Amino acid sequence: MSGDRVSGPVDETGALDVPADGGASTVGREARLPSGPSPRGRRVVALVDTDSFAKWGAHLLAAAPAGWDLDLRTVATPRSASAKQLRSAFRGLDARLAHLRTAPPAPQDVDAVVEELRVDPPDAVLVSLIGPVAELVIDEVHRRIPDRPVLVSGLPGISFPAKWKGIFFRARADLFVLHSHREVRAYEEMATEGGVEPHFALATLPFARSASASASASAGAGATASVSTGAPGATGAPVRDAVVFAAQPSVPLERVDRALVVQWLVATARQHPEWRVVIKTRAAAGEHQTHREEHPYPDLVPADAPANLVVESGPMAEHLDRAVALVTISSTAVLEAAARGVPALTLTDFGIGRHLINEVFVSSGLEGDSVDLVDGRFGTVRPSWMQDNYFHPASDDDWQRRLTELMVQRDAGTLVDREPARRSRGGVLRRAWERKNALGGADRSALGWLALVIGAPIRTTKRLARKARALVDPPEPVVVAAPTSQRAASAGAGSAAGASSAAGGGSEGLGDRQQELVAGGDPG
Repeated sequence: MSGDRVSGPVDETGALDVPADGGASTVGREARLPSGPSPRGRRVVALVDTDSFAKWGAHLLAAAPAGWDLDLRTVATPRSASAKQLRSAFRGLDARLAHLRTAPPAPQDVDAVVEELRVDPPDAVLVSLIGPVAELVIDEVHRRIPDRPVLVSGLPGISFPAKWKGIFFRARADLFVLHSHREVRAYEEMATEGGVEPHFALATLPFARSASASASASAGAGATASVSTGAPGATGAPVRDAVVFAAQPSVPLERVDRALVVQWLVATARQHPEWRVVIKTRAAAGEHQTHREEHPYPDLVPADAPANLVVESGPMAEHLDRAVALVTISSTAVLEAAARGVPALTLTDFGIGRHLINEVFVSSGLEGDSVDLVDGRFGTVRPSWMQDNYFHPASDDDWQRRLTELMVQRDAGTLVDREPARRSRGGVLRRAWERKNALGGADRSALGWLALVIGAPIRTTKRLARKARALVDPPEPVVVAAPTSQRAASAGAGSAAGASSAAGGGSEGLGDRQQELVAGGDPG
């Protein structure tokens, strides 16, 4: 990483010095806790389902104050993570949650989970679930638990630009956790425009914390990094010999584009036989992910690929331990790499736009293209980008303070229920429809099947009507800015500013929001 703020073992703000164990160390922790006497012991339970929500929820929970009692449940949904995915997601948790990696909890039915919360209510519940399931669980807790716990929710990874669905599904949560000042501003603006009272809190992204105290500074801000194969030192440090590509299930979406990415990785492996070029996947064949993957990268690797091009899964942290660089389109893994001081590249060959989730990296110093990849040029983070984007001082985090305040309100009986964003009517049958949409085959209730029989034709009619309207009044085309490269880094902020302008604002327009839940759609 570049700049004085990340040049030493401990940053002066404490923003990057928290270890990967999610909080076993207390360095920098005091800045995030309320002042005054230590709060009484609290019990907080996290509910997770998919791979990315399991990883985010567990590691955010592990950052809670040392005196809190923590627990975690896996909710049974169509996309619940496998035991293998959970063991990977739970790597590096502190002592309170370390048992989860060796014995990840088996998925439980939504009703069973809510009943446990009713019988023995914790002080708070972290609802780390995909959008439709989060909405369902939050609603069930409101309806079935008189002395309900505080409900906290949020989104894993990069959540910029703001998405209405994220707000819509979690409007009734008491607190919504985001991970940068930029995200908070964008979501507050969208929530206000949509008639939802803002309830957003800031937390350092667990994966943007430094995983070691040895991150070194680059020669200059946003400089191109040169990488070389490392050798094991006296301490037995692993060899750094891998260029890791962090695959995403839906970015880019089209098969032809994904095949092109594989071609670039093949060319990189041939150009640099001293490197292992790793296509790091998030799921094995048959495992579910938060977003559906239509064209898995392993299926696109040619038969004549060089032997140093490999496909591997497993925890990203273990891959970064031996990485000379990380490459991606827009995966959150790039922040994990940057926090460790590992050079990185966010490929812009497909442009810069909302559908690629890469607008946030404009002017970060990490942008590059396939030529940079094959030539071995990688970027380092510009200090000017860090403050507003995921690497703010730990003292800016307010989620623990605000959660504590909400739990005090619950103790006093003054916790106020928030209004839902959903304005639809329909009573019991409508709730059954939403439940069936959220849980799919995991909902075996007769009422759910009845709602599906009645609702499916209505949904199909609405879809056809939307398509007909689109033919008459086509939507505005996706705005995509021109690619950028490490070779053009000397152009600096000027070209970056132009790309930022072309890429659009900080959130999608409310006119683009889709309130109807569609089975198999964007999980939100």
